[in-house]
Amino acid sequence: MINIKNGLVLYGPHMEPTHANILIEDNLIVEVSPHASGGKEIDAKGCIVSPSLINSHVHIGDSVVKDIGDGESIEKIVKPPEGLKHRLLAQAEPQELINSMRSSLQDMLDTGTSTIVDFREGGVDGVSLLGKAGEGIPLRKVILGRHEAFFKPFSSSINSEMEIRDSAMEILEHAQGIGLSGFGEINDDVVKIITSTCSSEGKLAAIHAAEYEEVQQNSVNSTGKTEVERALEADFDILIHVTSPLNLDLDLLSKTDTSVVCCPRSNGALSVGIPPMKEMWDLGINLLLGTDNLMFNSPNMFREMEYALKVTRGFYQEYFPPVEILKMATVNAGSALNLNIGCIQEGMLADIMMVEQLSDNPILSLINRTESKNIIGLMTDGNLVYLR
Repeated sequence: MINIKNGLVLYGPHMEPTHANILIEDNLIVEVSPHASGGKEIDAKGCIVSPSLINSHVHIGDSVVKDIGDGESIEKIVKPPEGLKHRLLAQAEPQELINSMRSSLQDMLDTGTSTIVDFREGGVDGVSLLGKAGEGIPLRKVILGRHEAFFKPFSSSINSEMEIRDSAMEILEHAQGIGLSGFGEINDDVVKIITSTCSSEGKLAAIHAAEYEEVQQNSVNSTGKTEVERALEADFDILIHVTSPLNLDLDLLSKTDTSVVCCPRSNGALSVGIPPMKEMWDLGINLLLGTDNLMFNSPNMFREMEYALKVTRGFYQEYFPPVEILKMATVNAGSALNLNIGCIQEGMLADIMMVEQLSDNPILSLINRTESKNIIGLMTDGNLVYLR
């Protein structure tokens, strides 16, 4: 049993600042109150006690090609199968990939992230590489894989459908779901086979959608529908980006349980726009936050949160609540991923960070001012990862 005492706890789904102790037993939070007692004590005086962070979209394999291709178009850099990153990744040695991913995983732990959602390329072998990179690093990995068979020419035959379904099942045996690059590289019939397979197996299905205006216009010209419309028709659980919604995209999204992962630093690095976070939030869409591709960004969620808050306020020229940004990296993500994390409340898994309070506003203290040196403790699944 562990008792985190004397901290300013961001309690519950609304993250209400509360002076309380947190009692943890068998990996779970069993009591949050000023009177909770017993167990091994950790003194969090002067600290904000928050859910640890969830990075809901990364391409961690791209750690091996940092800051390559700056100034090139998004298509030249990341569009499969001939994008710059895909050619460089194909040339990289497996141990080089493992070492670079391992370094990035450690960076995430050092900056308060205890859970990542990785779009894992390379099929089952790619999943295995990440497993090797993560050995001994207590960071929760939600792996969304993909298979080369998804990108082959498709014919509406029983054999083709079986091949796609079998390929999806092969990935799902090793991963928590499937993450697709986008509609520009994959047949809609293939997409629907994949999402239905994920659904039947209780796994997640995610896709990049509406990342920039050109892909949206191409989708409308070729199918009469936006990428968001196609994604919703295919029943994806999570859409990545939605930086360039068209027509009724956001209204349609608001009528579903589909979550959207915003990646504003990546969008900025690639010059494709600013995600309409306030509009989506106003419509009640469940928003998550991710650092996206390690080619362009560090995997530091504090940097992502600060950028997201300030670029949103600048874009709309009005106030946006900082707690909503923090929820994108905690509460909202835990719910979307069907994980019992992201919230400090009785019955939740104890994924917790203790951070020095650097201003009178605890939420802004976290978002605006926290550096890795200010994180004095991190806990995952009720186990202490470090205490500085």
